[in-house]
Parts: sequence; structure tokens; C-alpha cells
Amino acid sequence: MSPLCIFSPRILHPRGSHTAAGTFVPPCPPLDREKVKELQRFISLSKRLLVMTGAGISTESGIPDYRSEKVGLYARTDRRPIQHVNFVQSAKTRQRYWARNFVGWPQFSSHQPNAAHLALSSWETLGKLYWLVTQNVDALHTKAGSQRLTELHGCMHRVLCLHCGEQTPREVLQDRFEALNSTWGAEAHGVAPDGDVFLTEDQVRSFRVPPCTKCGGPLKPDVVFFGDTVNHDKVDFVHMRVKEADALLVVGSSLQVYSGYKFILAAHEKKLPIAILNIGPTRSDQLACLKLDFRCAEILPLIAPQRPGLGAPNPQGGPLLDLSCGRPPPGARGHVALLPGE
Repeated sequence: MSPLCIFSPRILHPRGSHTAAGTFVPPCPPLDREKVKELQRFISLSKRLLVMTGAGISTESGIPDYRSEKVGLYARTDRRPIQHVNFVQSAKTRQRYWARNFVGWPQFSSHQPNAAHLALSSWETLGKLYWLVTQNVDALHTKAGSQRLTELHGCMHRVLCLHCGEQTPREVLQDRFEALNSTWGAEAHGVAPDGDVFLTEDQVRSFRVPPCTKCGGPLKPDVVFFGDTVNHDKVDFVHMRVKEADALLVVGSSLQVYSGYKFILAAHEKKLPIAILNIGPTRSDQLACLKLDFRCAEILPLIAPQRPGLGAPNPQGGPLLDLSCGRPPPGARGHVALLPGE
């Protein structure tokens, strides 16, 4: 289990910011009653449900994502996320990153879980959700109360030293920033998905970044930047959860990042039924037996989780879930399997 972030679960605005909640959510069709029933059946029949979430679950809390059509960062600007190698090798890059993050932190850290995060937390409490893997770094699942949780890409609420590995709470670093930059000020120009904002080079130039208090080394948020890799022990841990699960639900992810996509391939190889809830196409649509293009916070609270074993019995006497789910029937043509890395 990933270490929990530095706060106790606390809900201020369960539905997220009412002013920004819909700003970064792409257009989608109205809820389809039949699709809701299909998802209900999928959830009810699972005894060991594994859920993987992505940025799309947090857009309704007012946090933008990268890839959503028309409203994601890639669609709105020509800016791209920071690369791991640049952060590690360049003090100037770290200065620019931390200046932007310092300005954006009060808003980013104040975001609250929405109804989708709360629904998944309640599923865990009721024994329906076996394990939750999130690709997000916003800590909203922790704020919602989830504990059977792996933060695949880390958490922005923690900071680590690149030299000695010392971990500190992000709020403590914010205080150090304020002490070092008491006369520094900057006006933000837009918000990015991972807690920083857009600043000009002139604004960044005089910003001061404190070193590690233990060894004097450079500090980095405890997250996996683009171009970095997920810790091997964490990857092995999630693979074990896939092996133990009997169904996989993807929530709010296009699965374009291979660090998350490879677990879908593993679930498909294990012949797990896969359902995907995401507005817009994903990398794994052809592997899913159920695909839904709706808002996460609208549909997940409608699902009534049943405790394991309370699903309707299979009259044929076989497994509760159709393990051919997402695969063509014998003799079917035209099915193209995805290869790793495609």
C-alpha cells in the first residue's frame, strides 16, 4: 500500500469547486439508463473488483487534465509537462518548476474529492472494491477516505530529496518558500494539471529555491515525471493485485501512458472482464466488454455496490463473470489485438 498523504480525510466540498468543476470536463452525452444498468451488473457480479483511475475522475473537482478533447492542456495551449531528465539535470528548470508550483499550490492543494471519489471510497468500505490504483497525483482519493490504494505516479503532497531520499510534507516546503521569497510576487497565467501555473521567465528569475534540510541536495515532488519510470516494487505490487482480481474497471483514463496501460494488457491476458468509463476513446476500447462515455461523478454514485457474494447467481452454474468479455466469439474475424507499446 502506498503511504498515505499527510492529512486526515476531510471533505469541505464533496462535489468539488462549484465554479470550476465543469470547466475542464469535455462534452459528453446524457446518461443512458441501459448503460447504467450494464455497469450495475458488471459491478454487482464482481467479488474482487480492481479499479484504475486517471485524470478524468478529477476534472469534475476543477483539476485540468492533459488529453481531454477541447479542454485538456494539450488542446488549450502548446505547453507540455516537465520532463524528468530536465528537472534532474538543470537547476534552472527546477527553479522554474518550483516557482510555478509555489504560486499554484494553494489552489491545487485546496481541491476536494467529488462524488466519484466518494463513491469509490464507499465501495471499499462496503467490501466491493478490492483495490484502487490511481495514476493521479492530487491525493483526492486519500481525501475521500480510500485506504486500499496505490498511487502509481506518486503524490504531490510529498517532497523528496534527490540525493538522500528524505521525504517531507509539501506544506512544510511551502512555508520555506514563503520565508525565502517574502518580497517576491507573480501573477499566474493559467493553471496546469499537476499543481503549477504559467509564469514568464522574468517572473521566475528571482525566485529562490531551498535545498534539503538534511543534506543540502535538490528537492523534487514525490511524483513520476514524464520520461521517468515507476518503481519496480510498486509495479510488481500492482501486478499482484491484477492477478488476484476478478474484474477491472477503468475510470477517467485514456490509457495513453504505458505505465498504466500495461496493467490493462495484463488483465486482458488473464481474461478478466474490463469495463471503461471515460469521455472519449481510450487505448483499450477494443479490450473492454463495456465502454461508457459519461461523467464519472454522475454515474458512479448511481451504482449500488453489493457485498461480495450477493450478486445474482449464474443459472448456468459457471463463473459469475463472462471471462470471454471483451473478446470476439469463436470464429469471429476482424479483431485486432494490441501489442505492448502500441
